[in-house]
Amino acid sequence: MPCVGLLSLELHFPAARSLKDKRAVLRSIKDRLRQLNVALAEIDYHDLRQRSRLAVAAVGSEQHLVQRSLLSVVEEMERKGTGVIVSSQVEWLS
Repeated sequence: MPCVGLLSLELHFPAARSLKDKRAVLRSIKDRLRQLNVALAEIDYHDLRQRSRLAVAAVGSEQHLVQRSLLSVVEEMERKGTGVIVSSQVEWLS
């Protein structure tokens, strides 16, 4: 039975001075994270220049594999340091 994990990340971009700056950073983040075989989308705060919420989905055959994939997303975000993770939450769908 497949397992689906949904990671919600609330991000803060202190260096963003405009929506254009924020979108450039988000585009870079999305390009990097897609290489981790996850699907993602910005789901909130579209009109705020220093804040965003991303939803990241991963699917796998077992929960621990999906959990490892979502953890690698958080680690990649922290490693690059392009935005500050304000909060994160994982939901399991089945």
